[in-house]
Amino acid sequence: MADEKNNVFTSEGFQRLQDELSFLKTTKTAEITERLAEARAQGDLSENSEYDDAKDAQAKNEARIKEIEALLKDAVVLSDDEISKTNVSLGSTVILRDEQTKEEIEYSIVNAQEEDIFENRLSIDSPVGKAIDGKKKGATVTVTTPAGAFKYKIIKIGK
Repeated sequence: MADEKNNVFTSEGFQRLQDELSFLKTTKTAEITERLAEARAQGDLSENSEYDDAKDAQAKNEARIKEIEALLKDAVVLSDDEISKTNVSLGSTVILRDEQTKEEIEYSIVNAQEEDIFENRLSIDSPVGKAIDGKKKGATVTVTTPAGAFKYKIIKIGK
């Protein structure tokens, strides 16, 4: 089931991956090719750190391209009809209230590949995501994390 969830993307997450793939194949590859050409022009490659750095960047870029292509190959994009407005699920938008601080934060519930806590995209497989998955508005959950136990109340669920 977890593997299935990892191949299910929100439309925004799917688009972000497509955009990243396009950037890596065009702009990033061209930049690295230029760096390699400049490094080769310096002569002896055996002690050329610029060449080594560019080759390393090229390998990382190619690895990320392959990773994204593999993700997109089997990806399933959630339609709005598949996202529940009554229970927290992949694709939901939820407002959680920390019961200790009373702070409310809105999160988009996404798969692990889309997760970005700085953009308030929370993985369904994270401790908080697992705790709220399937819950209804008004439910209170306790989440145990490496940083301690936290209690959250689900204030709102949307798409």
